[in-house]
Amino acid sequence: PPPDVSPRLHYMSDVEETLKRIQSHKGVQGVIIWNPEGIAIRSTFEPKVTTQYAALLSSLSSKSRSIVRDLDPTNDLTFLRVRTKKGEIMIAPDKDFTLMVLQDPGTEGAV
Repeated sequence: PPPDVSPRLHYMSDVEETLKRIQSHKGVQGVIIWNPEGIAIRSTFEPKVTTQYAALLSSLSSKSRSIVRDLDPTNDLTFLRVRTKKGEIMIAPDKDFTLMVLQDPGTEGAV
């Protein structure tokens, strides 16, 4: 019999729903999800911006995780927030993918 693909389809619809929910928050400028190799698998940005953000921020996330683990091998990075003059970058790394949200922190109802 063919393999059951329904769990994967359900998972993908959950991912799409989550992206829509995050994107609907005021101040959210975009969302990117990338795999462990730093390759974007979902994005609300233009392809050129997506590639640049995913490459640079996957490197930052990886380096940050290494620093946390070097300081305490029993610890791990769970969330990274970088605030700049123009916006805020929030990164949530996981084993299979990393979620990044770019937002304007001055907007009411921001994530």
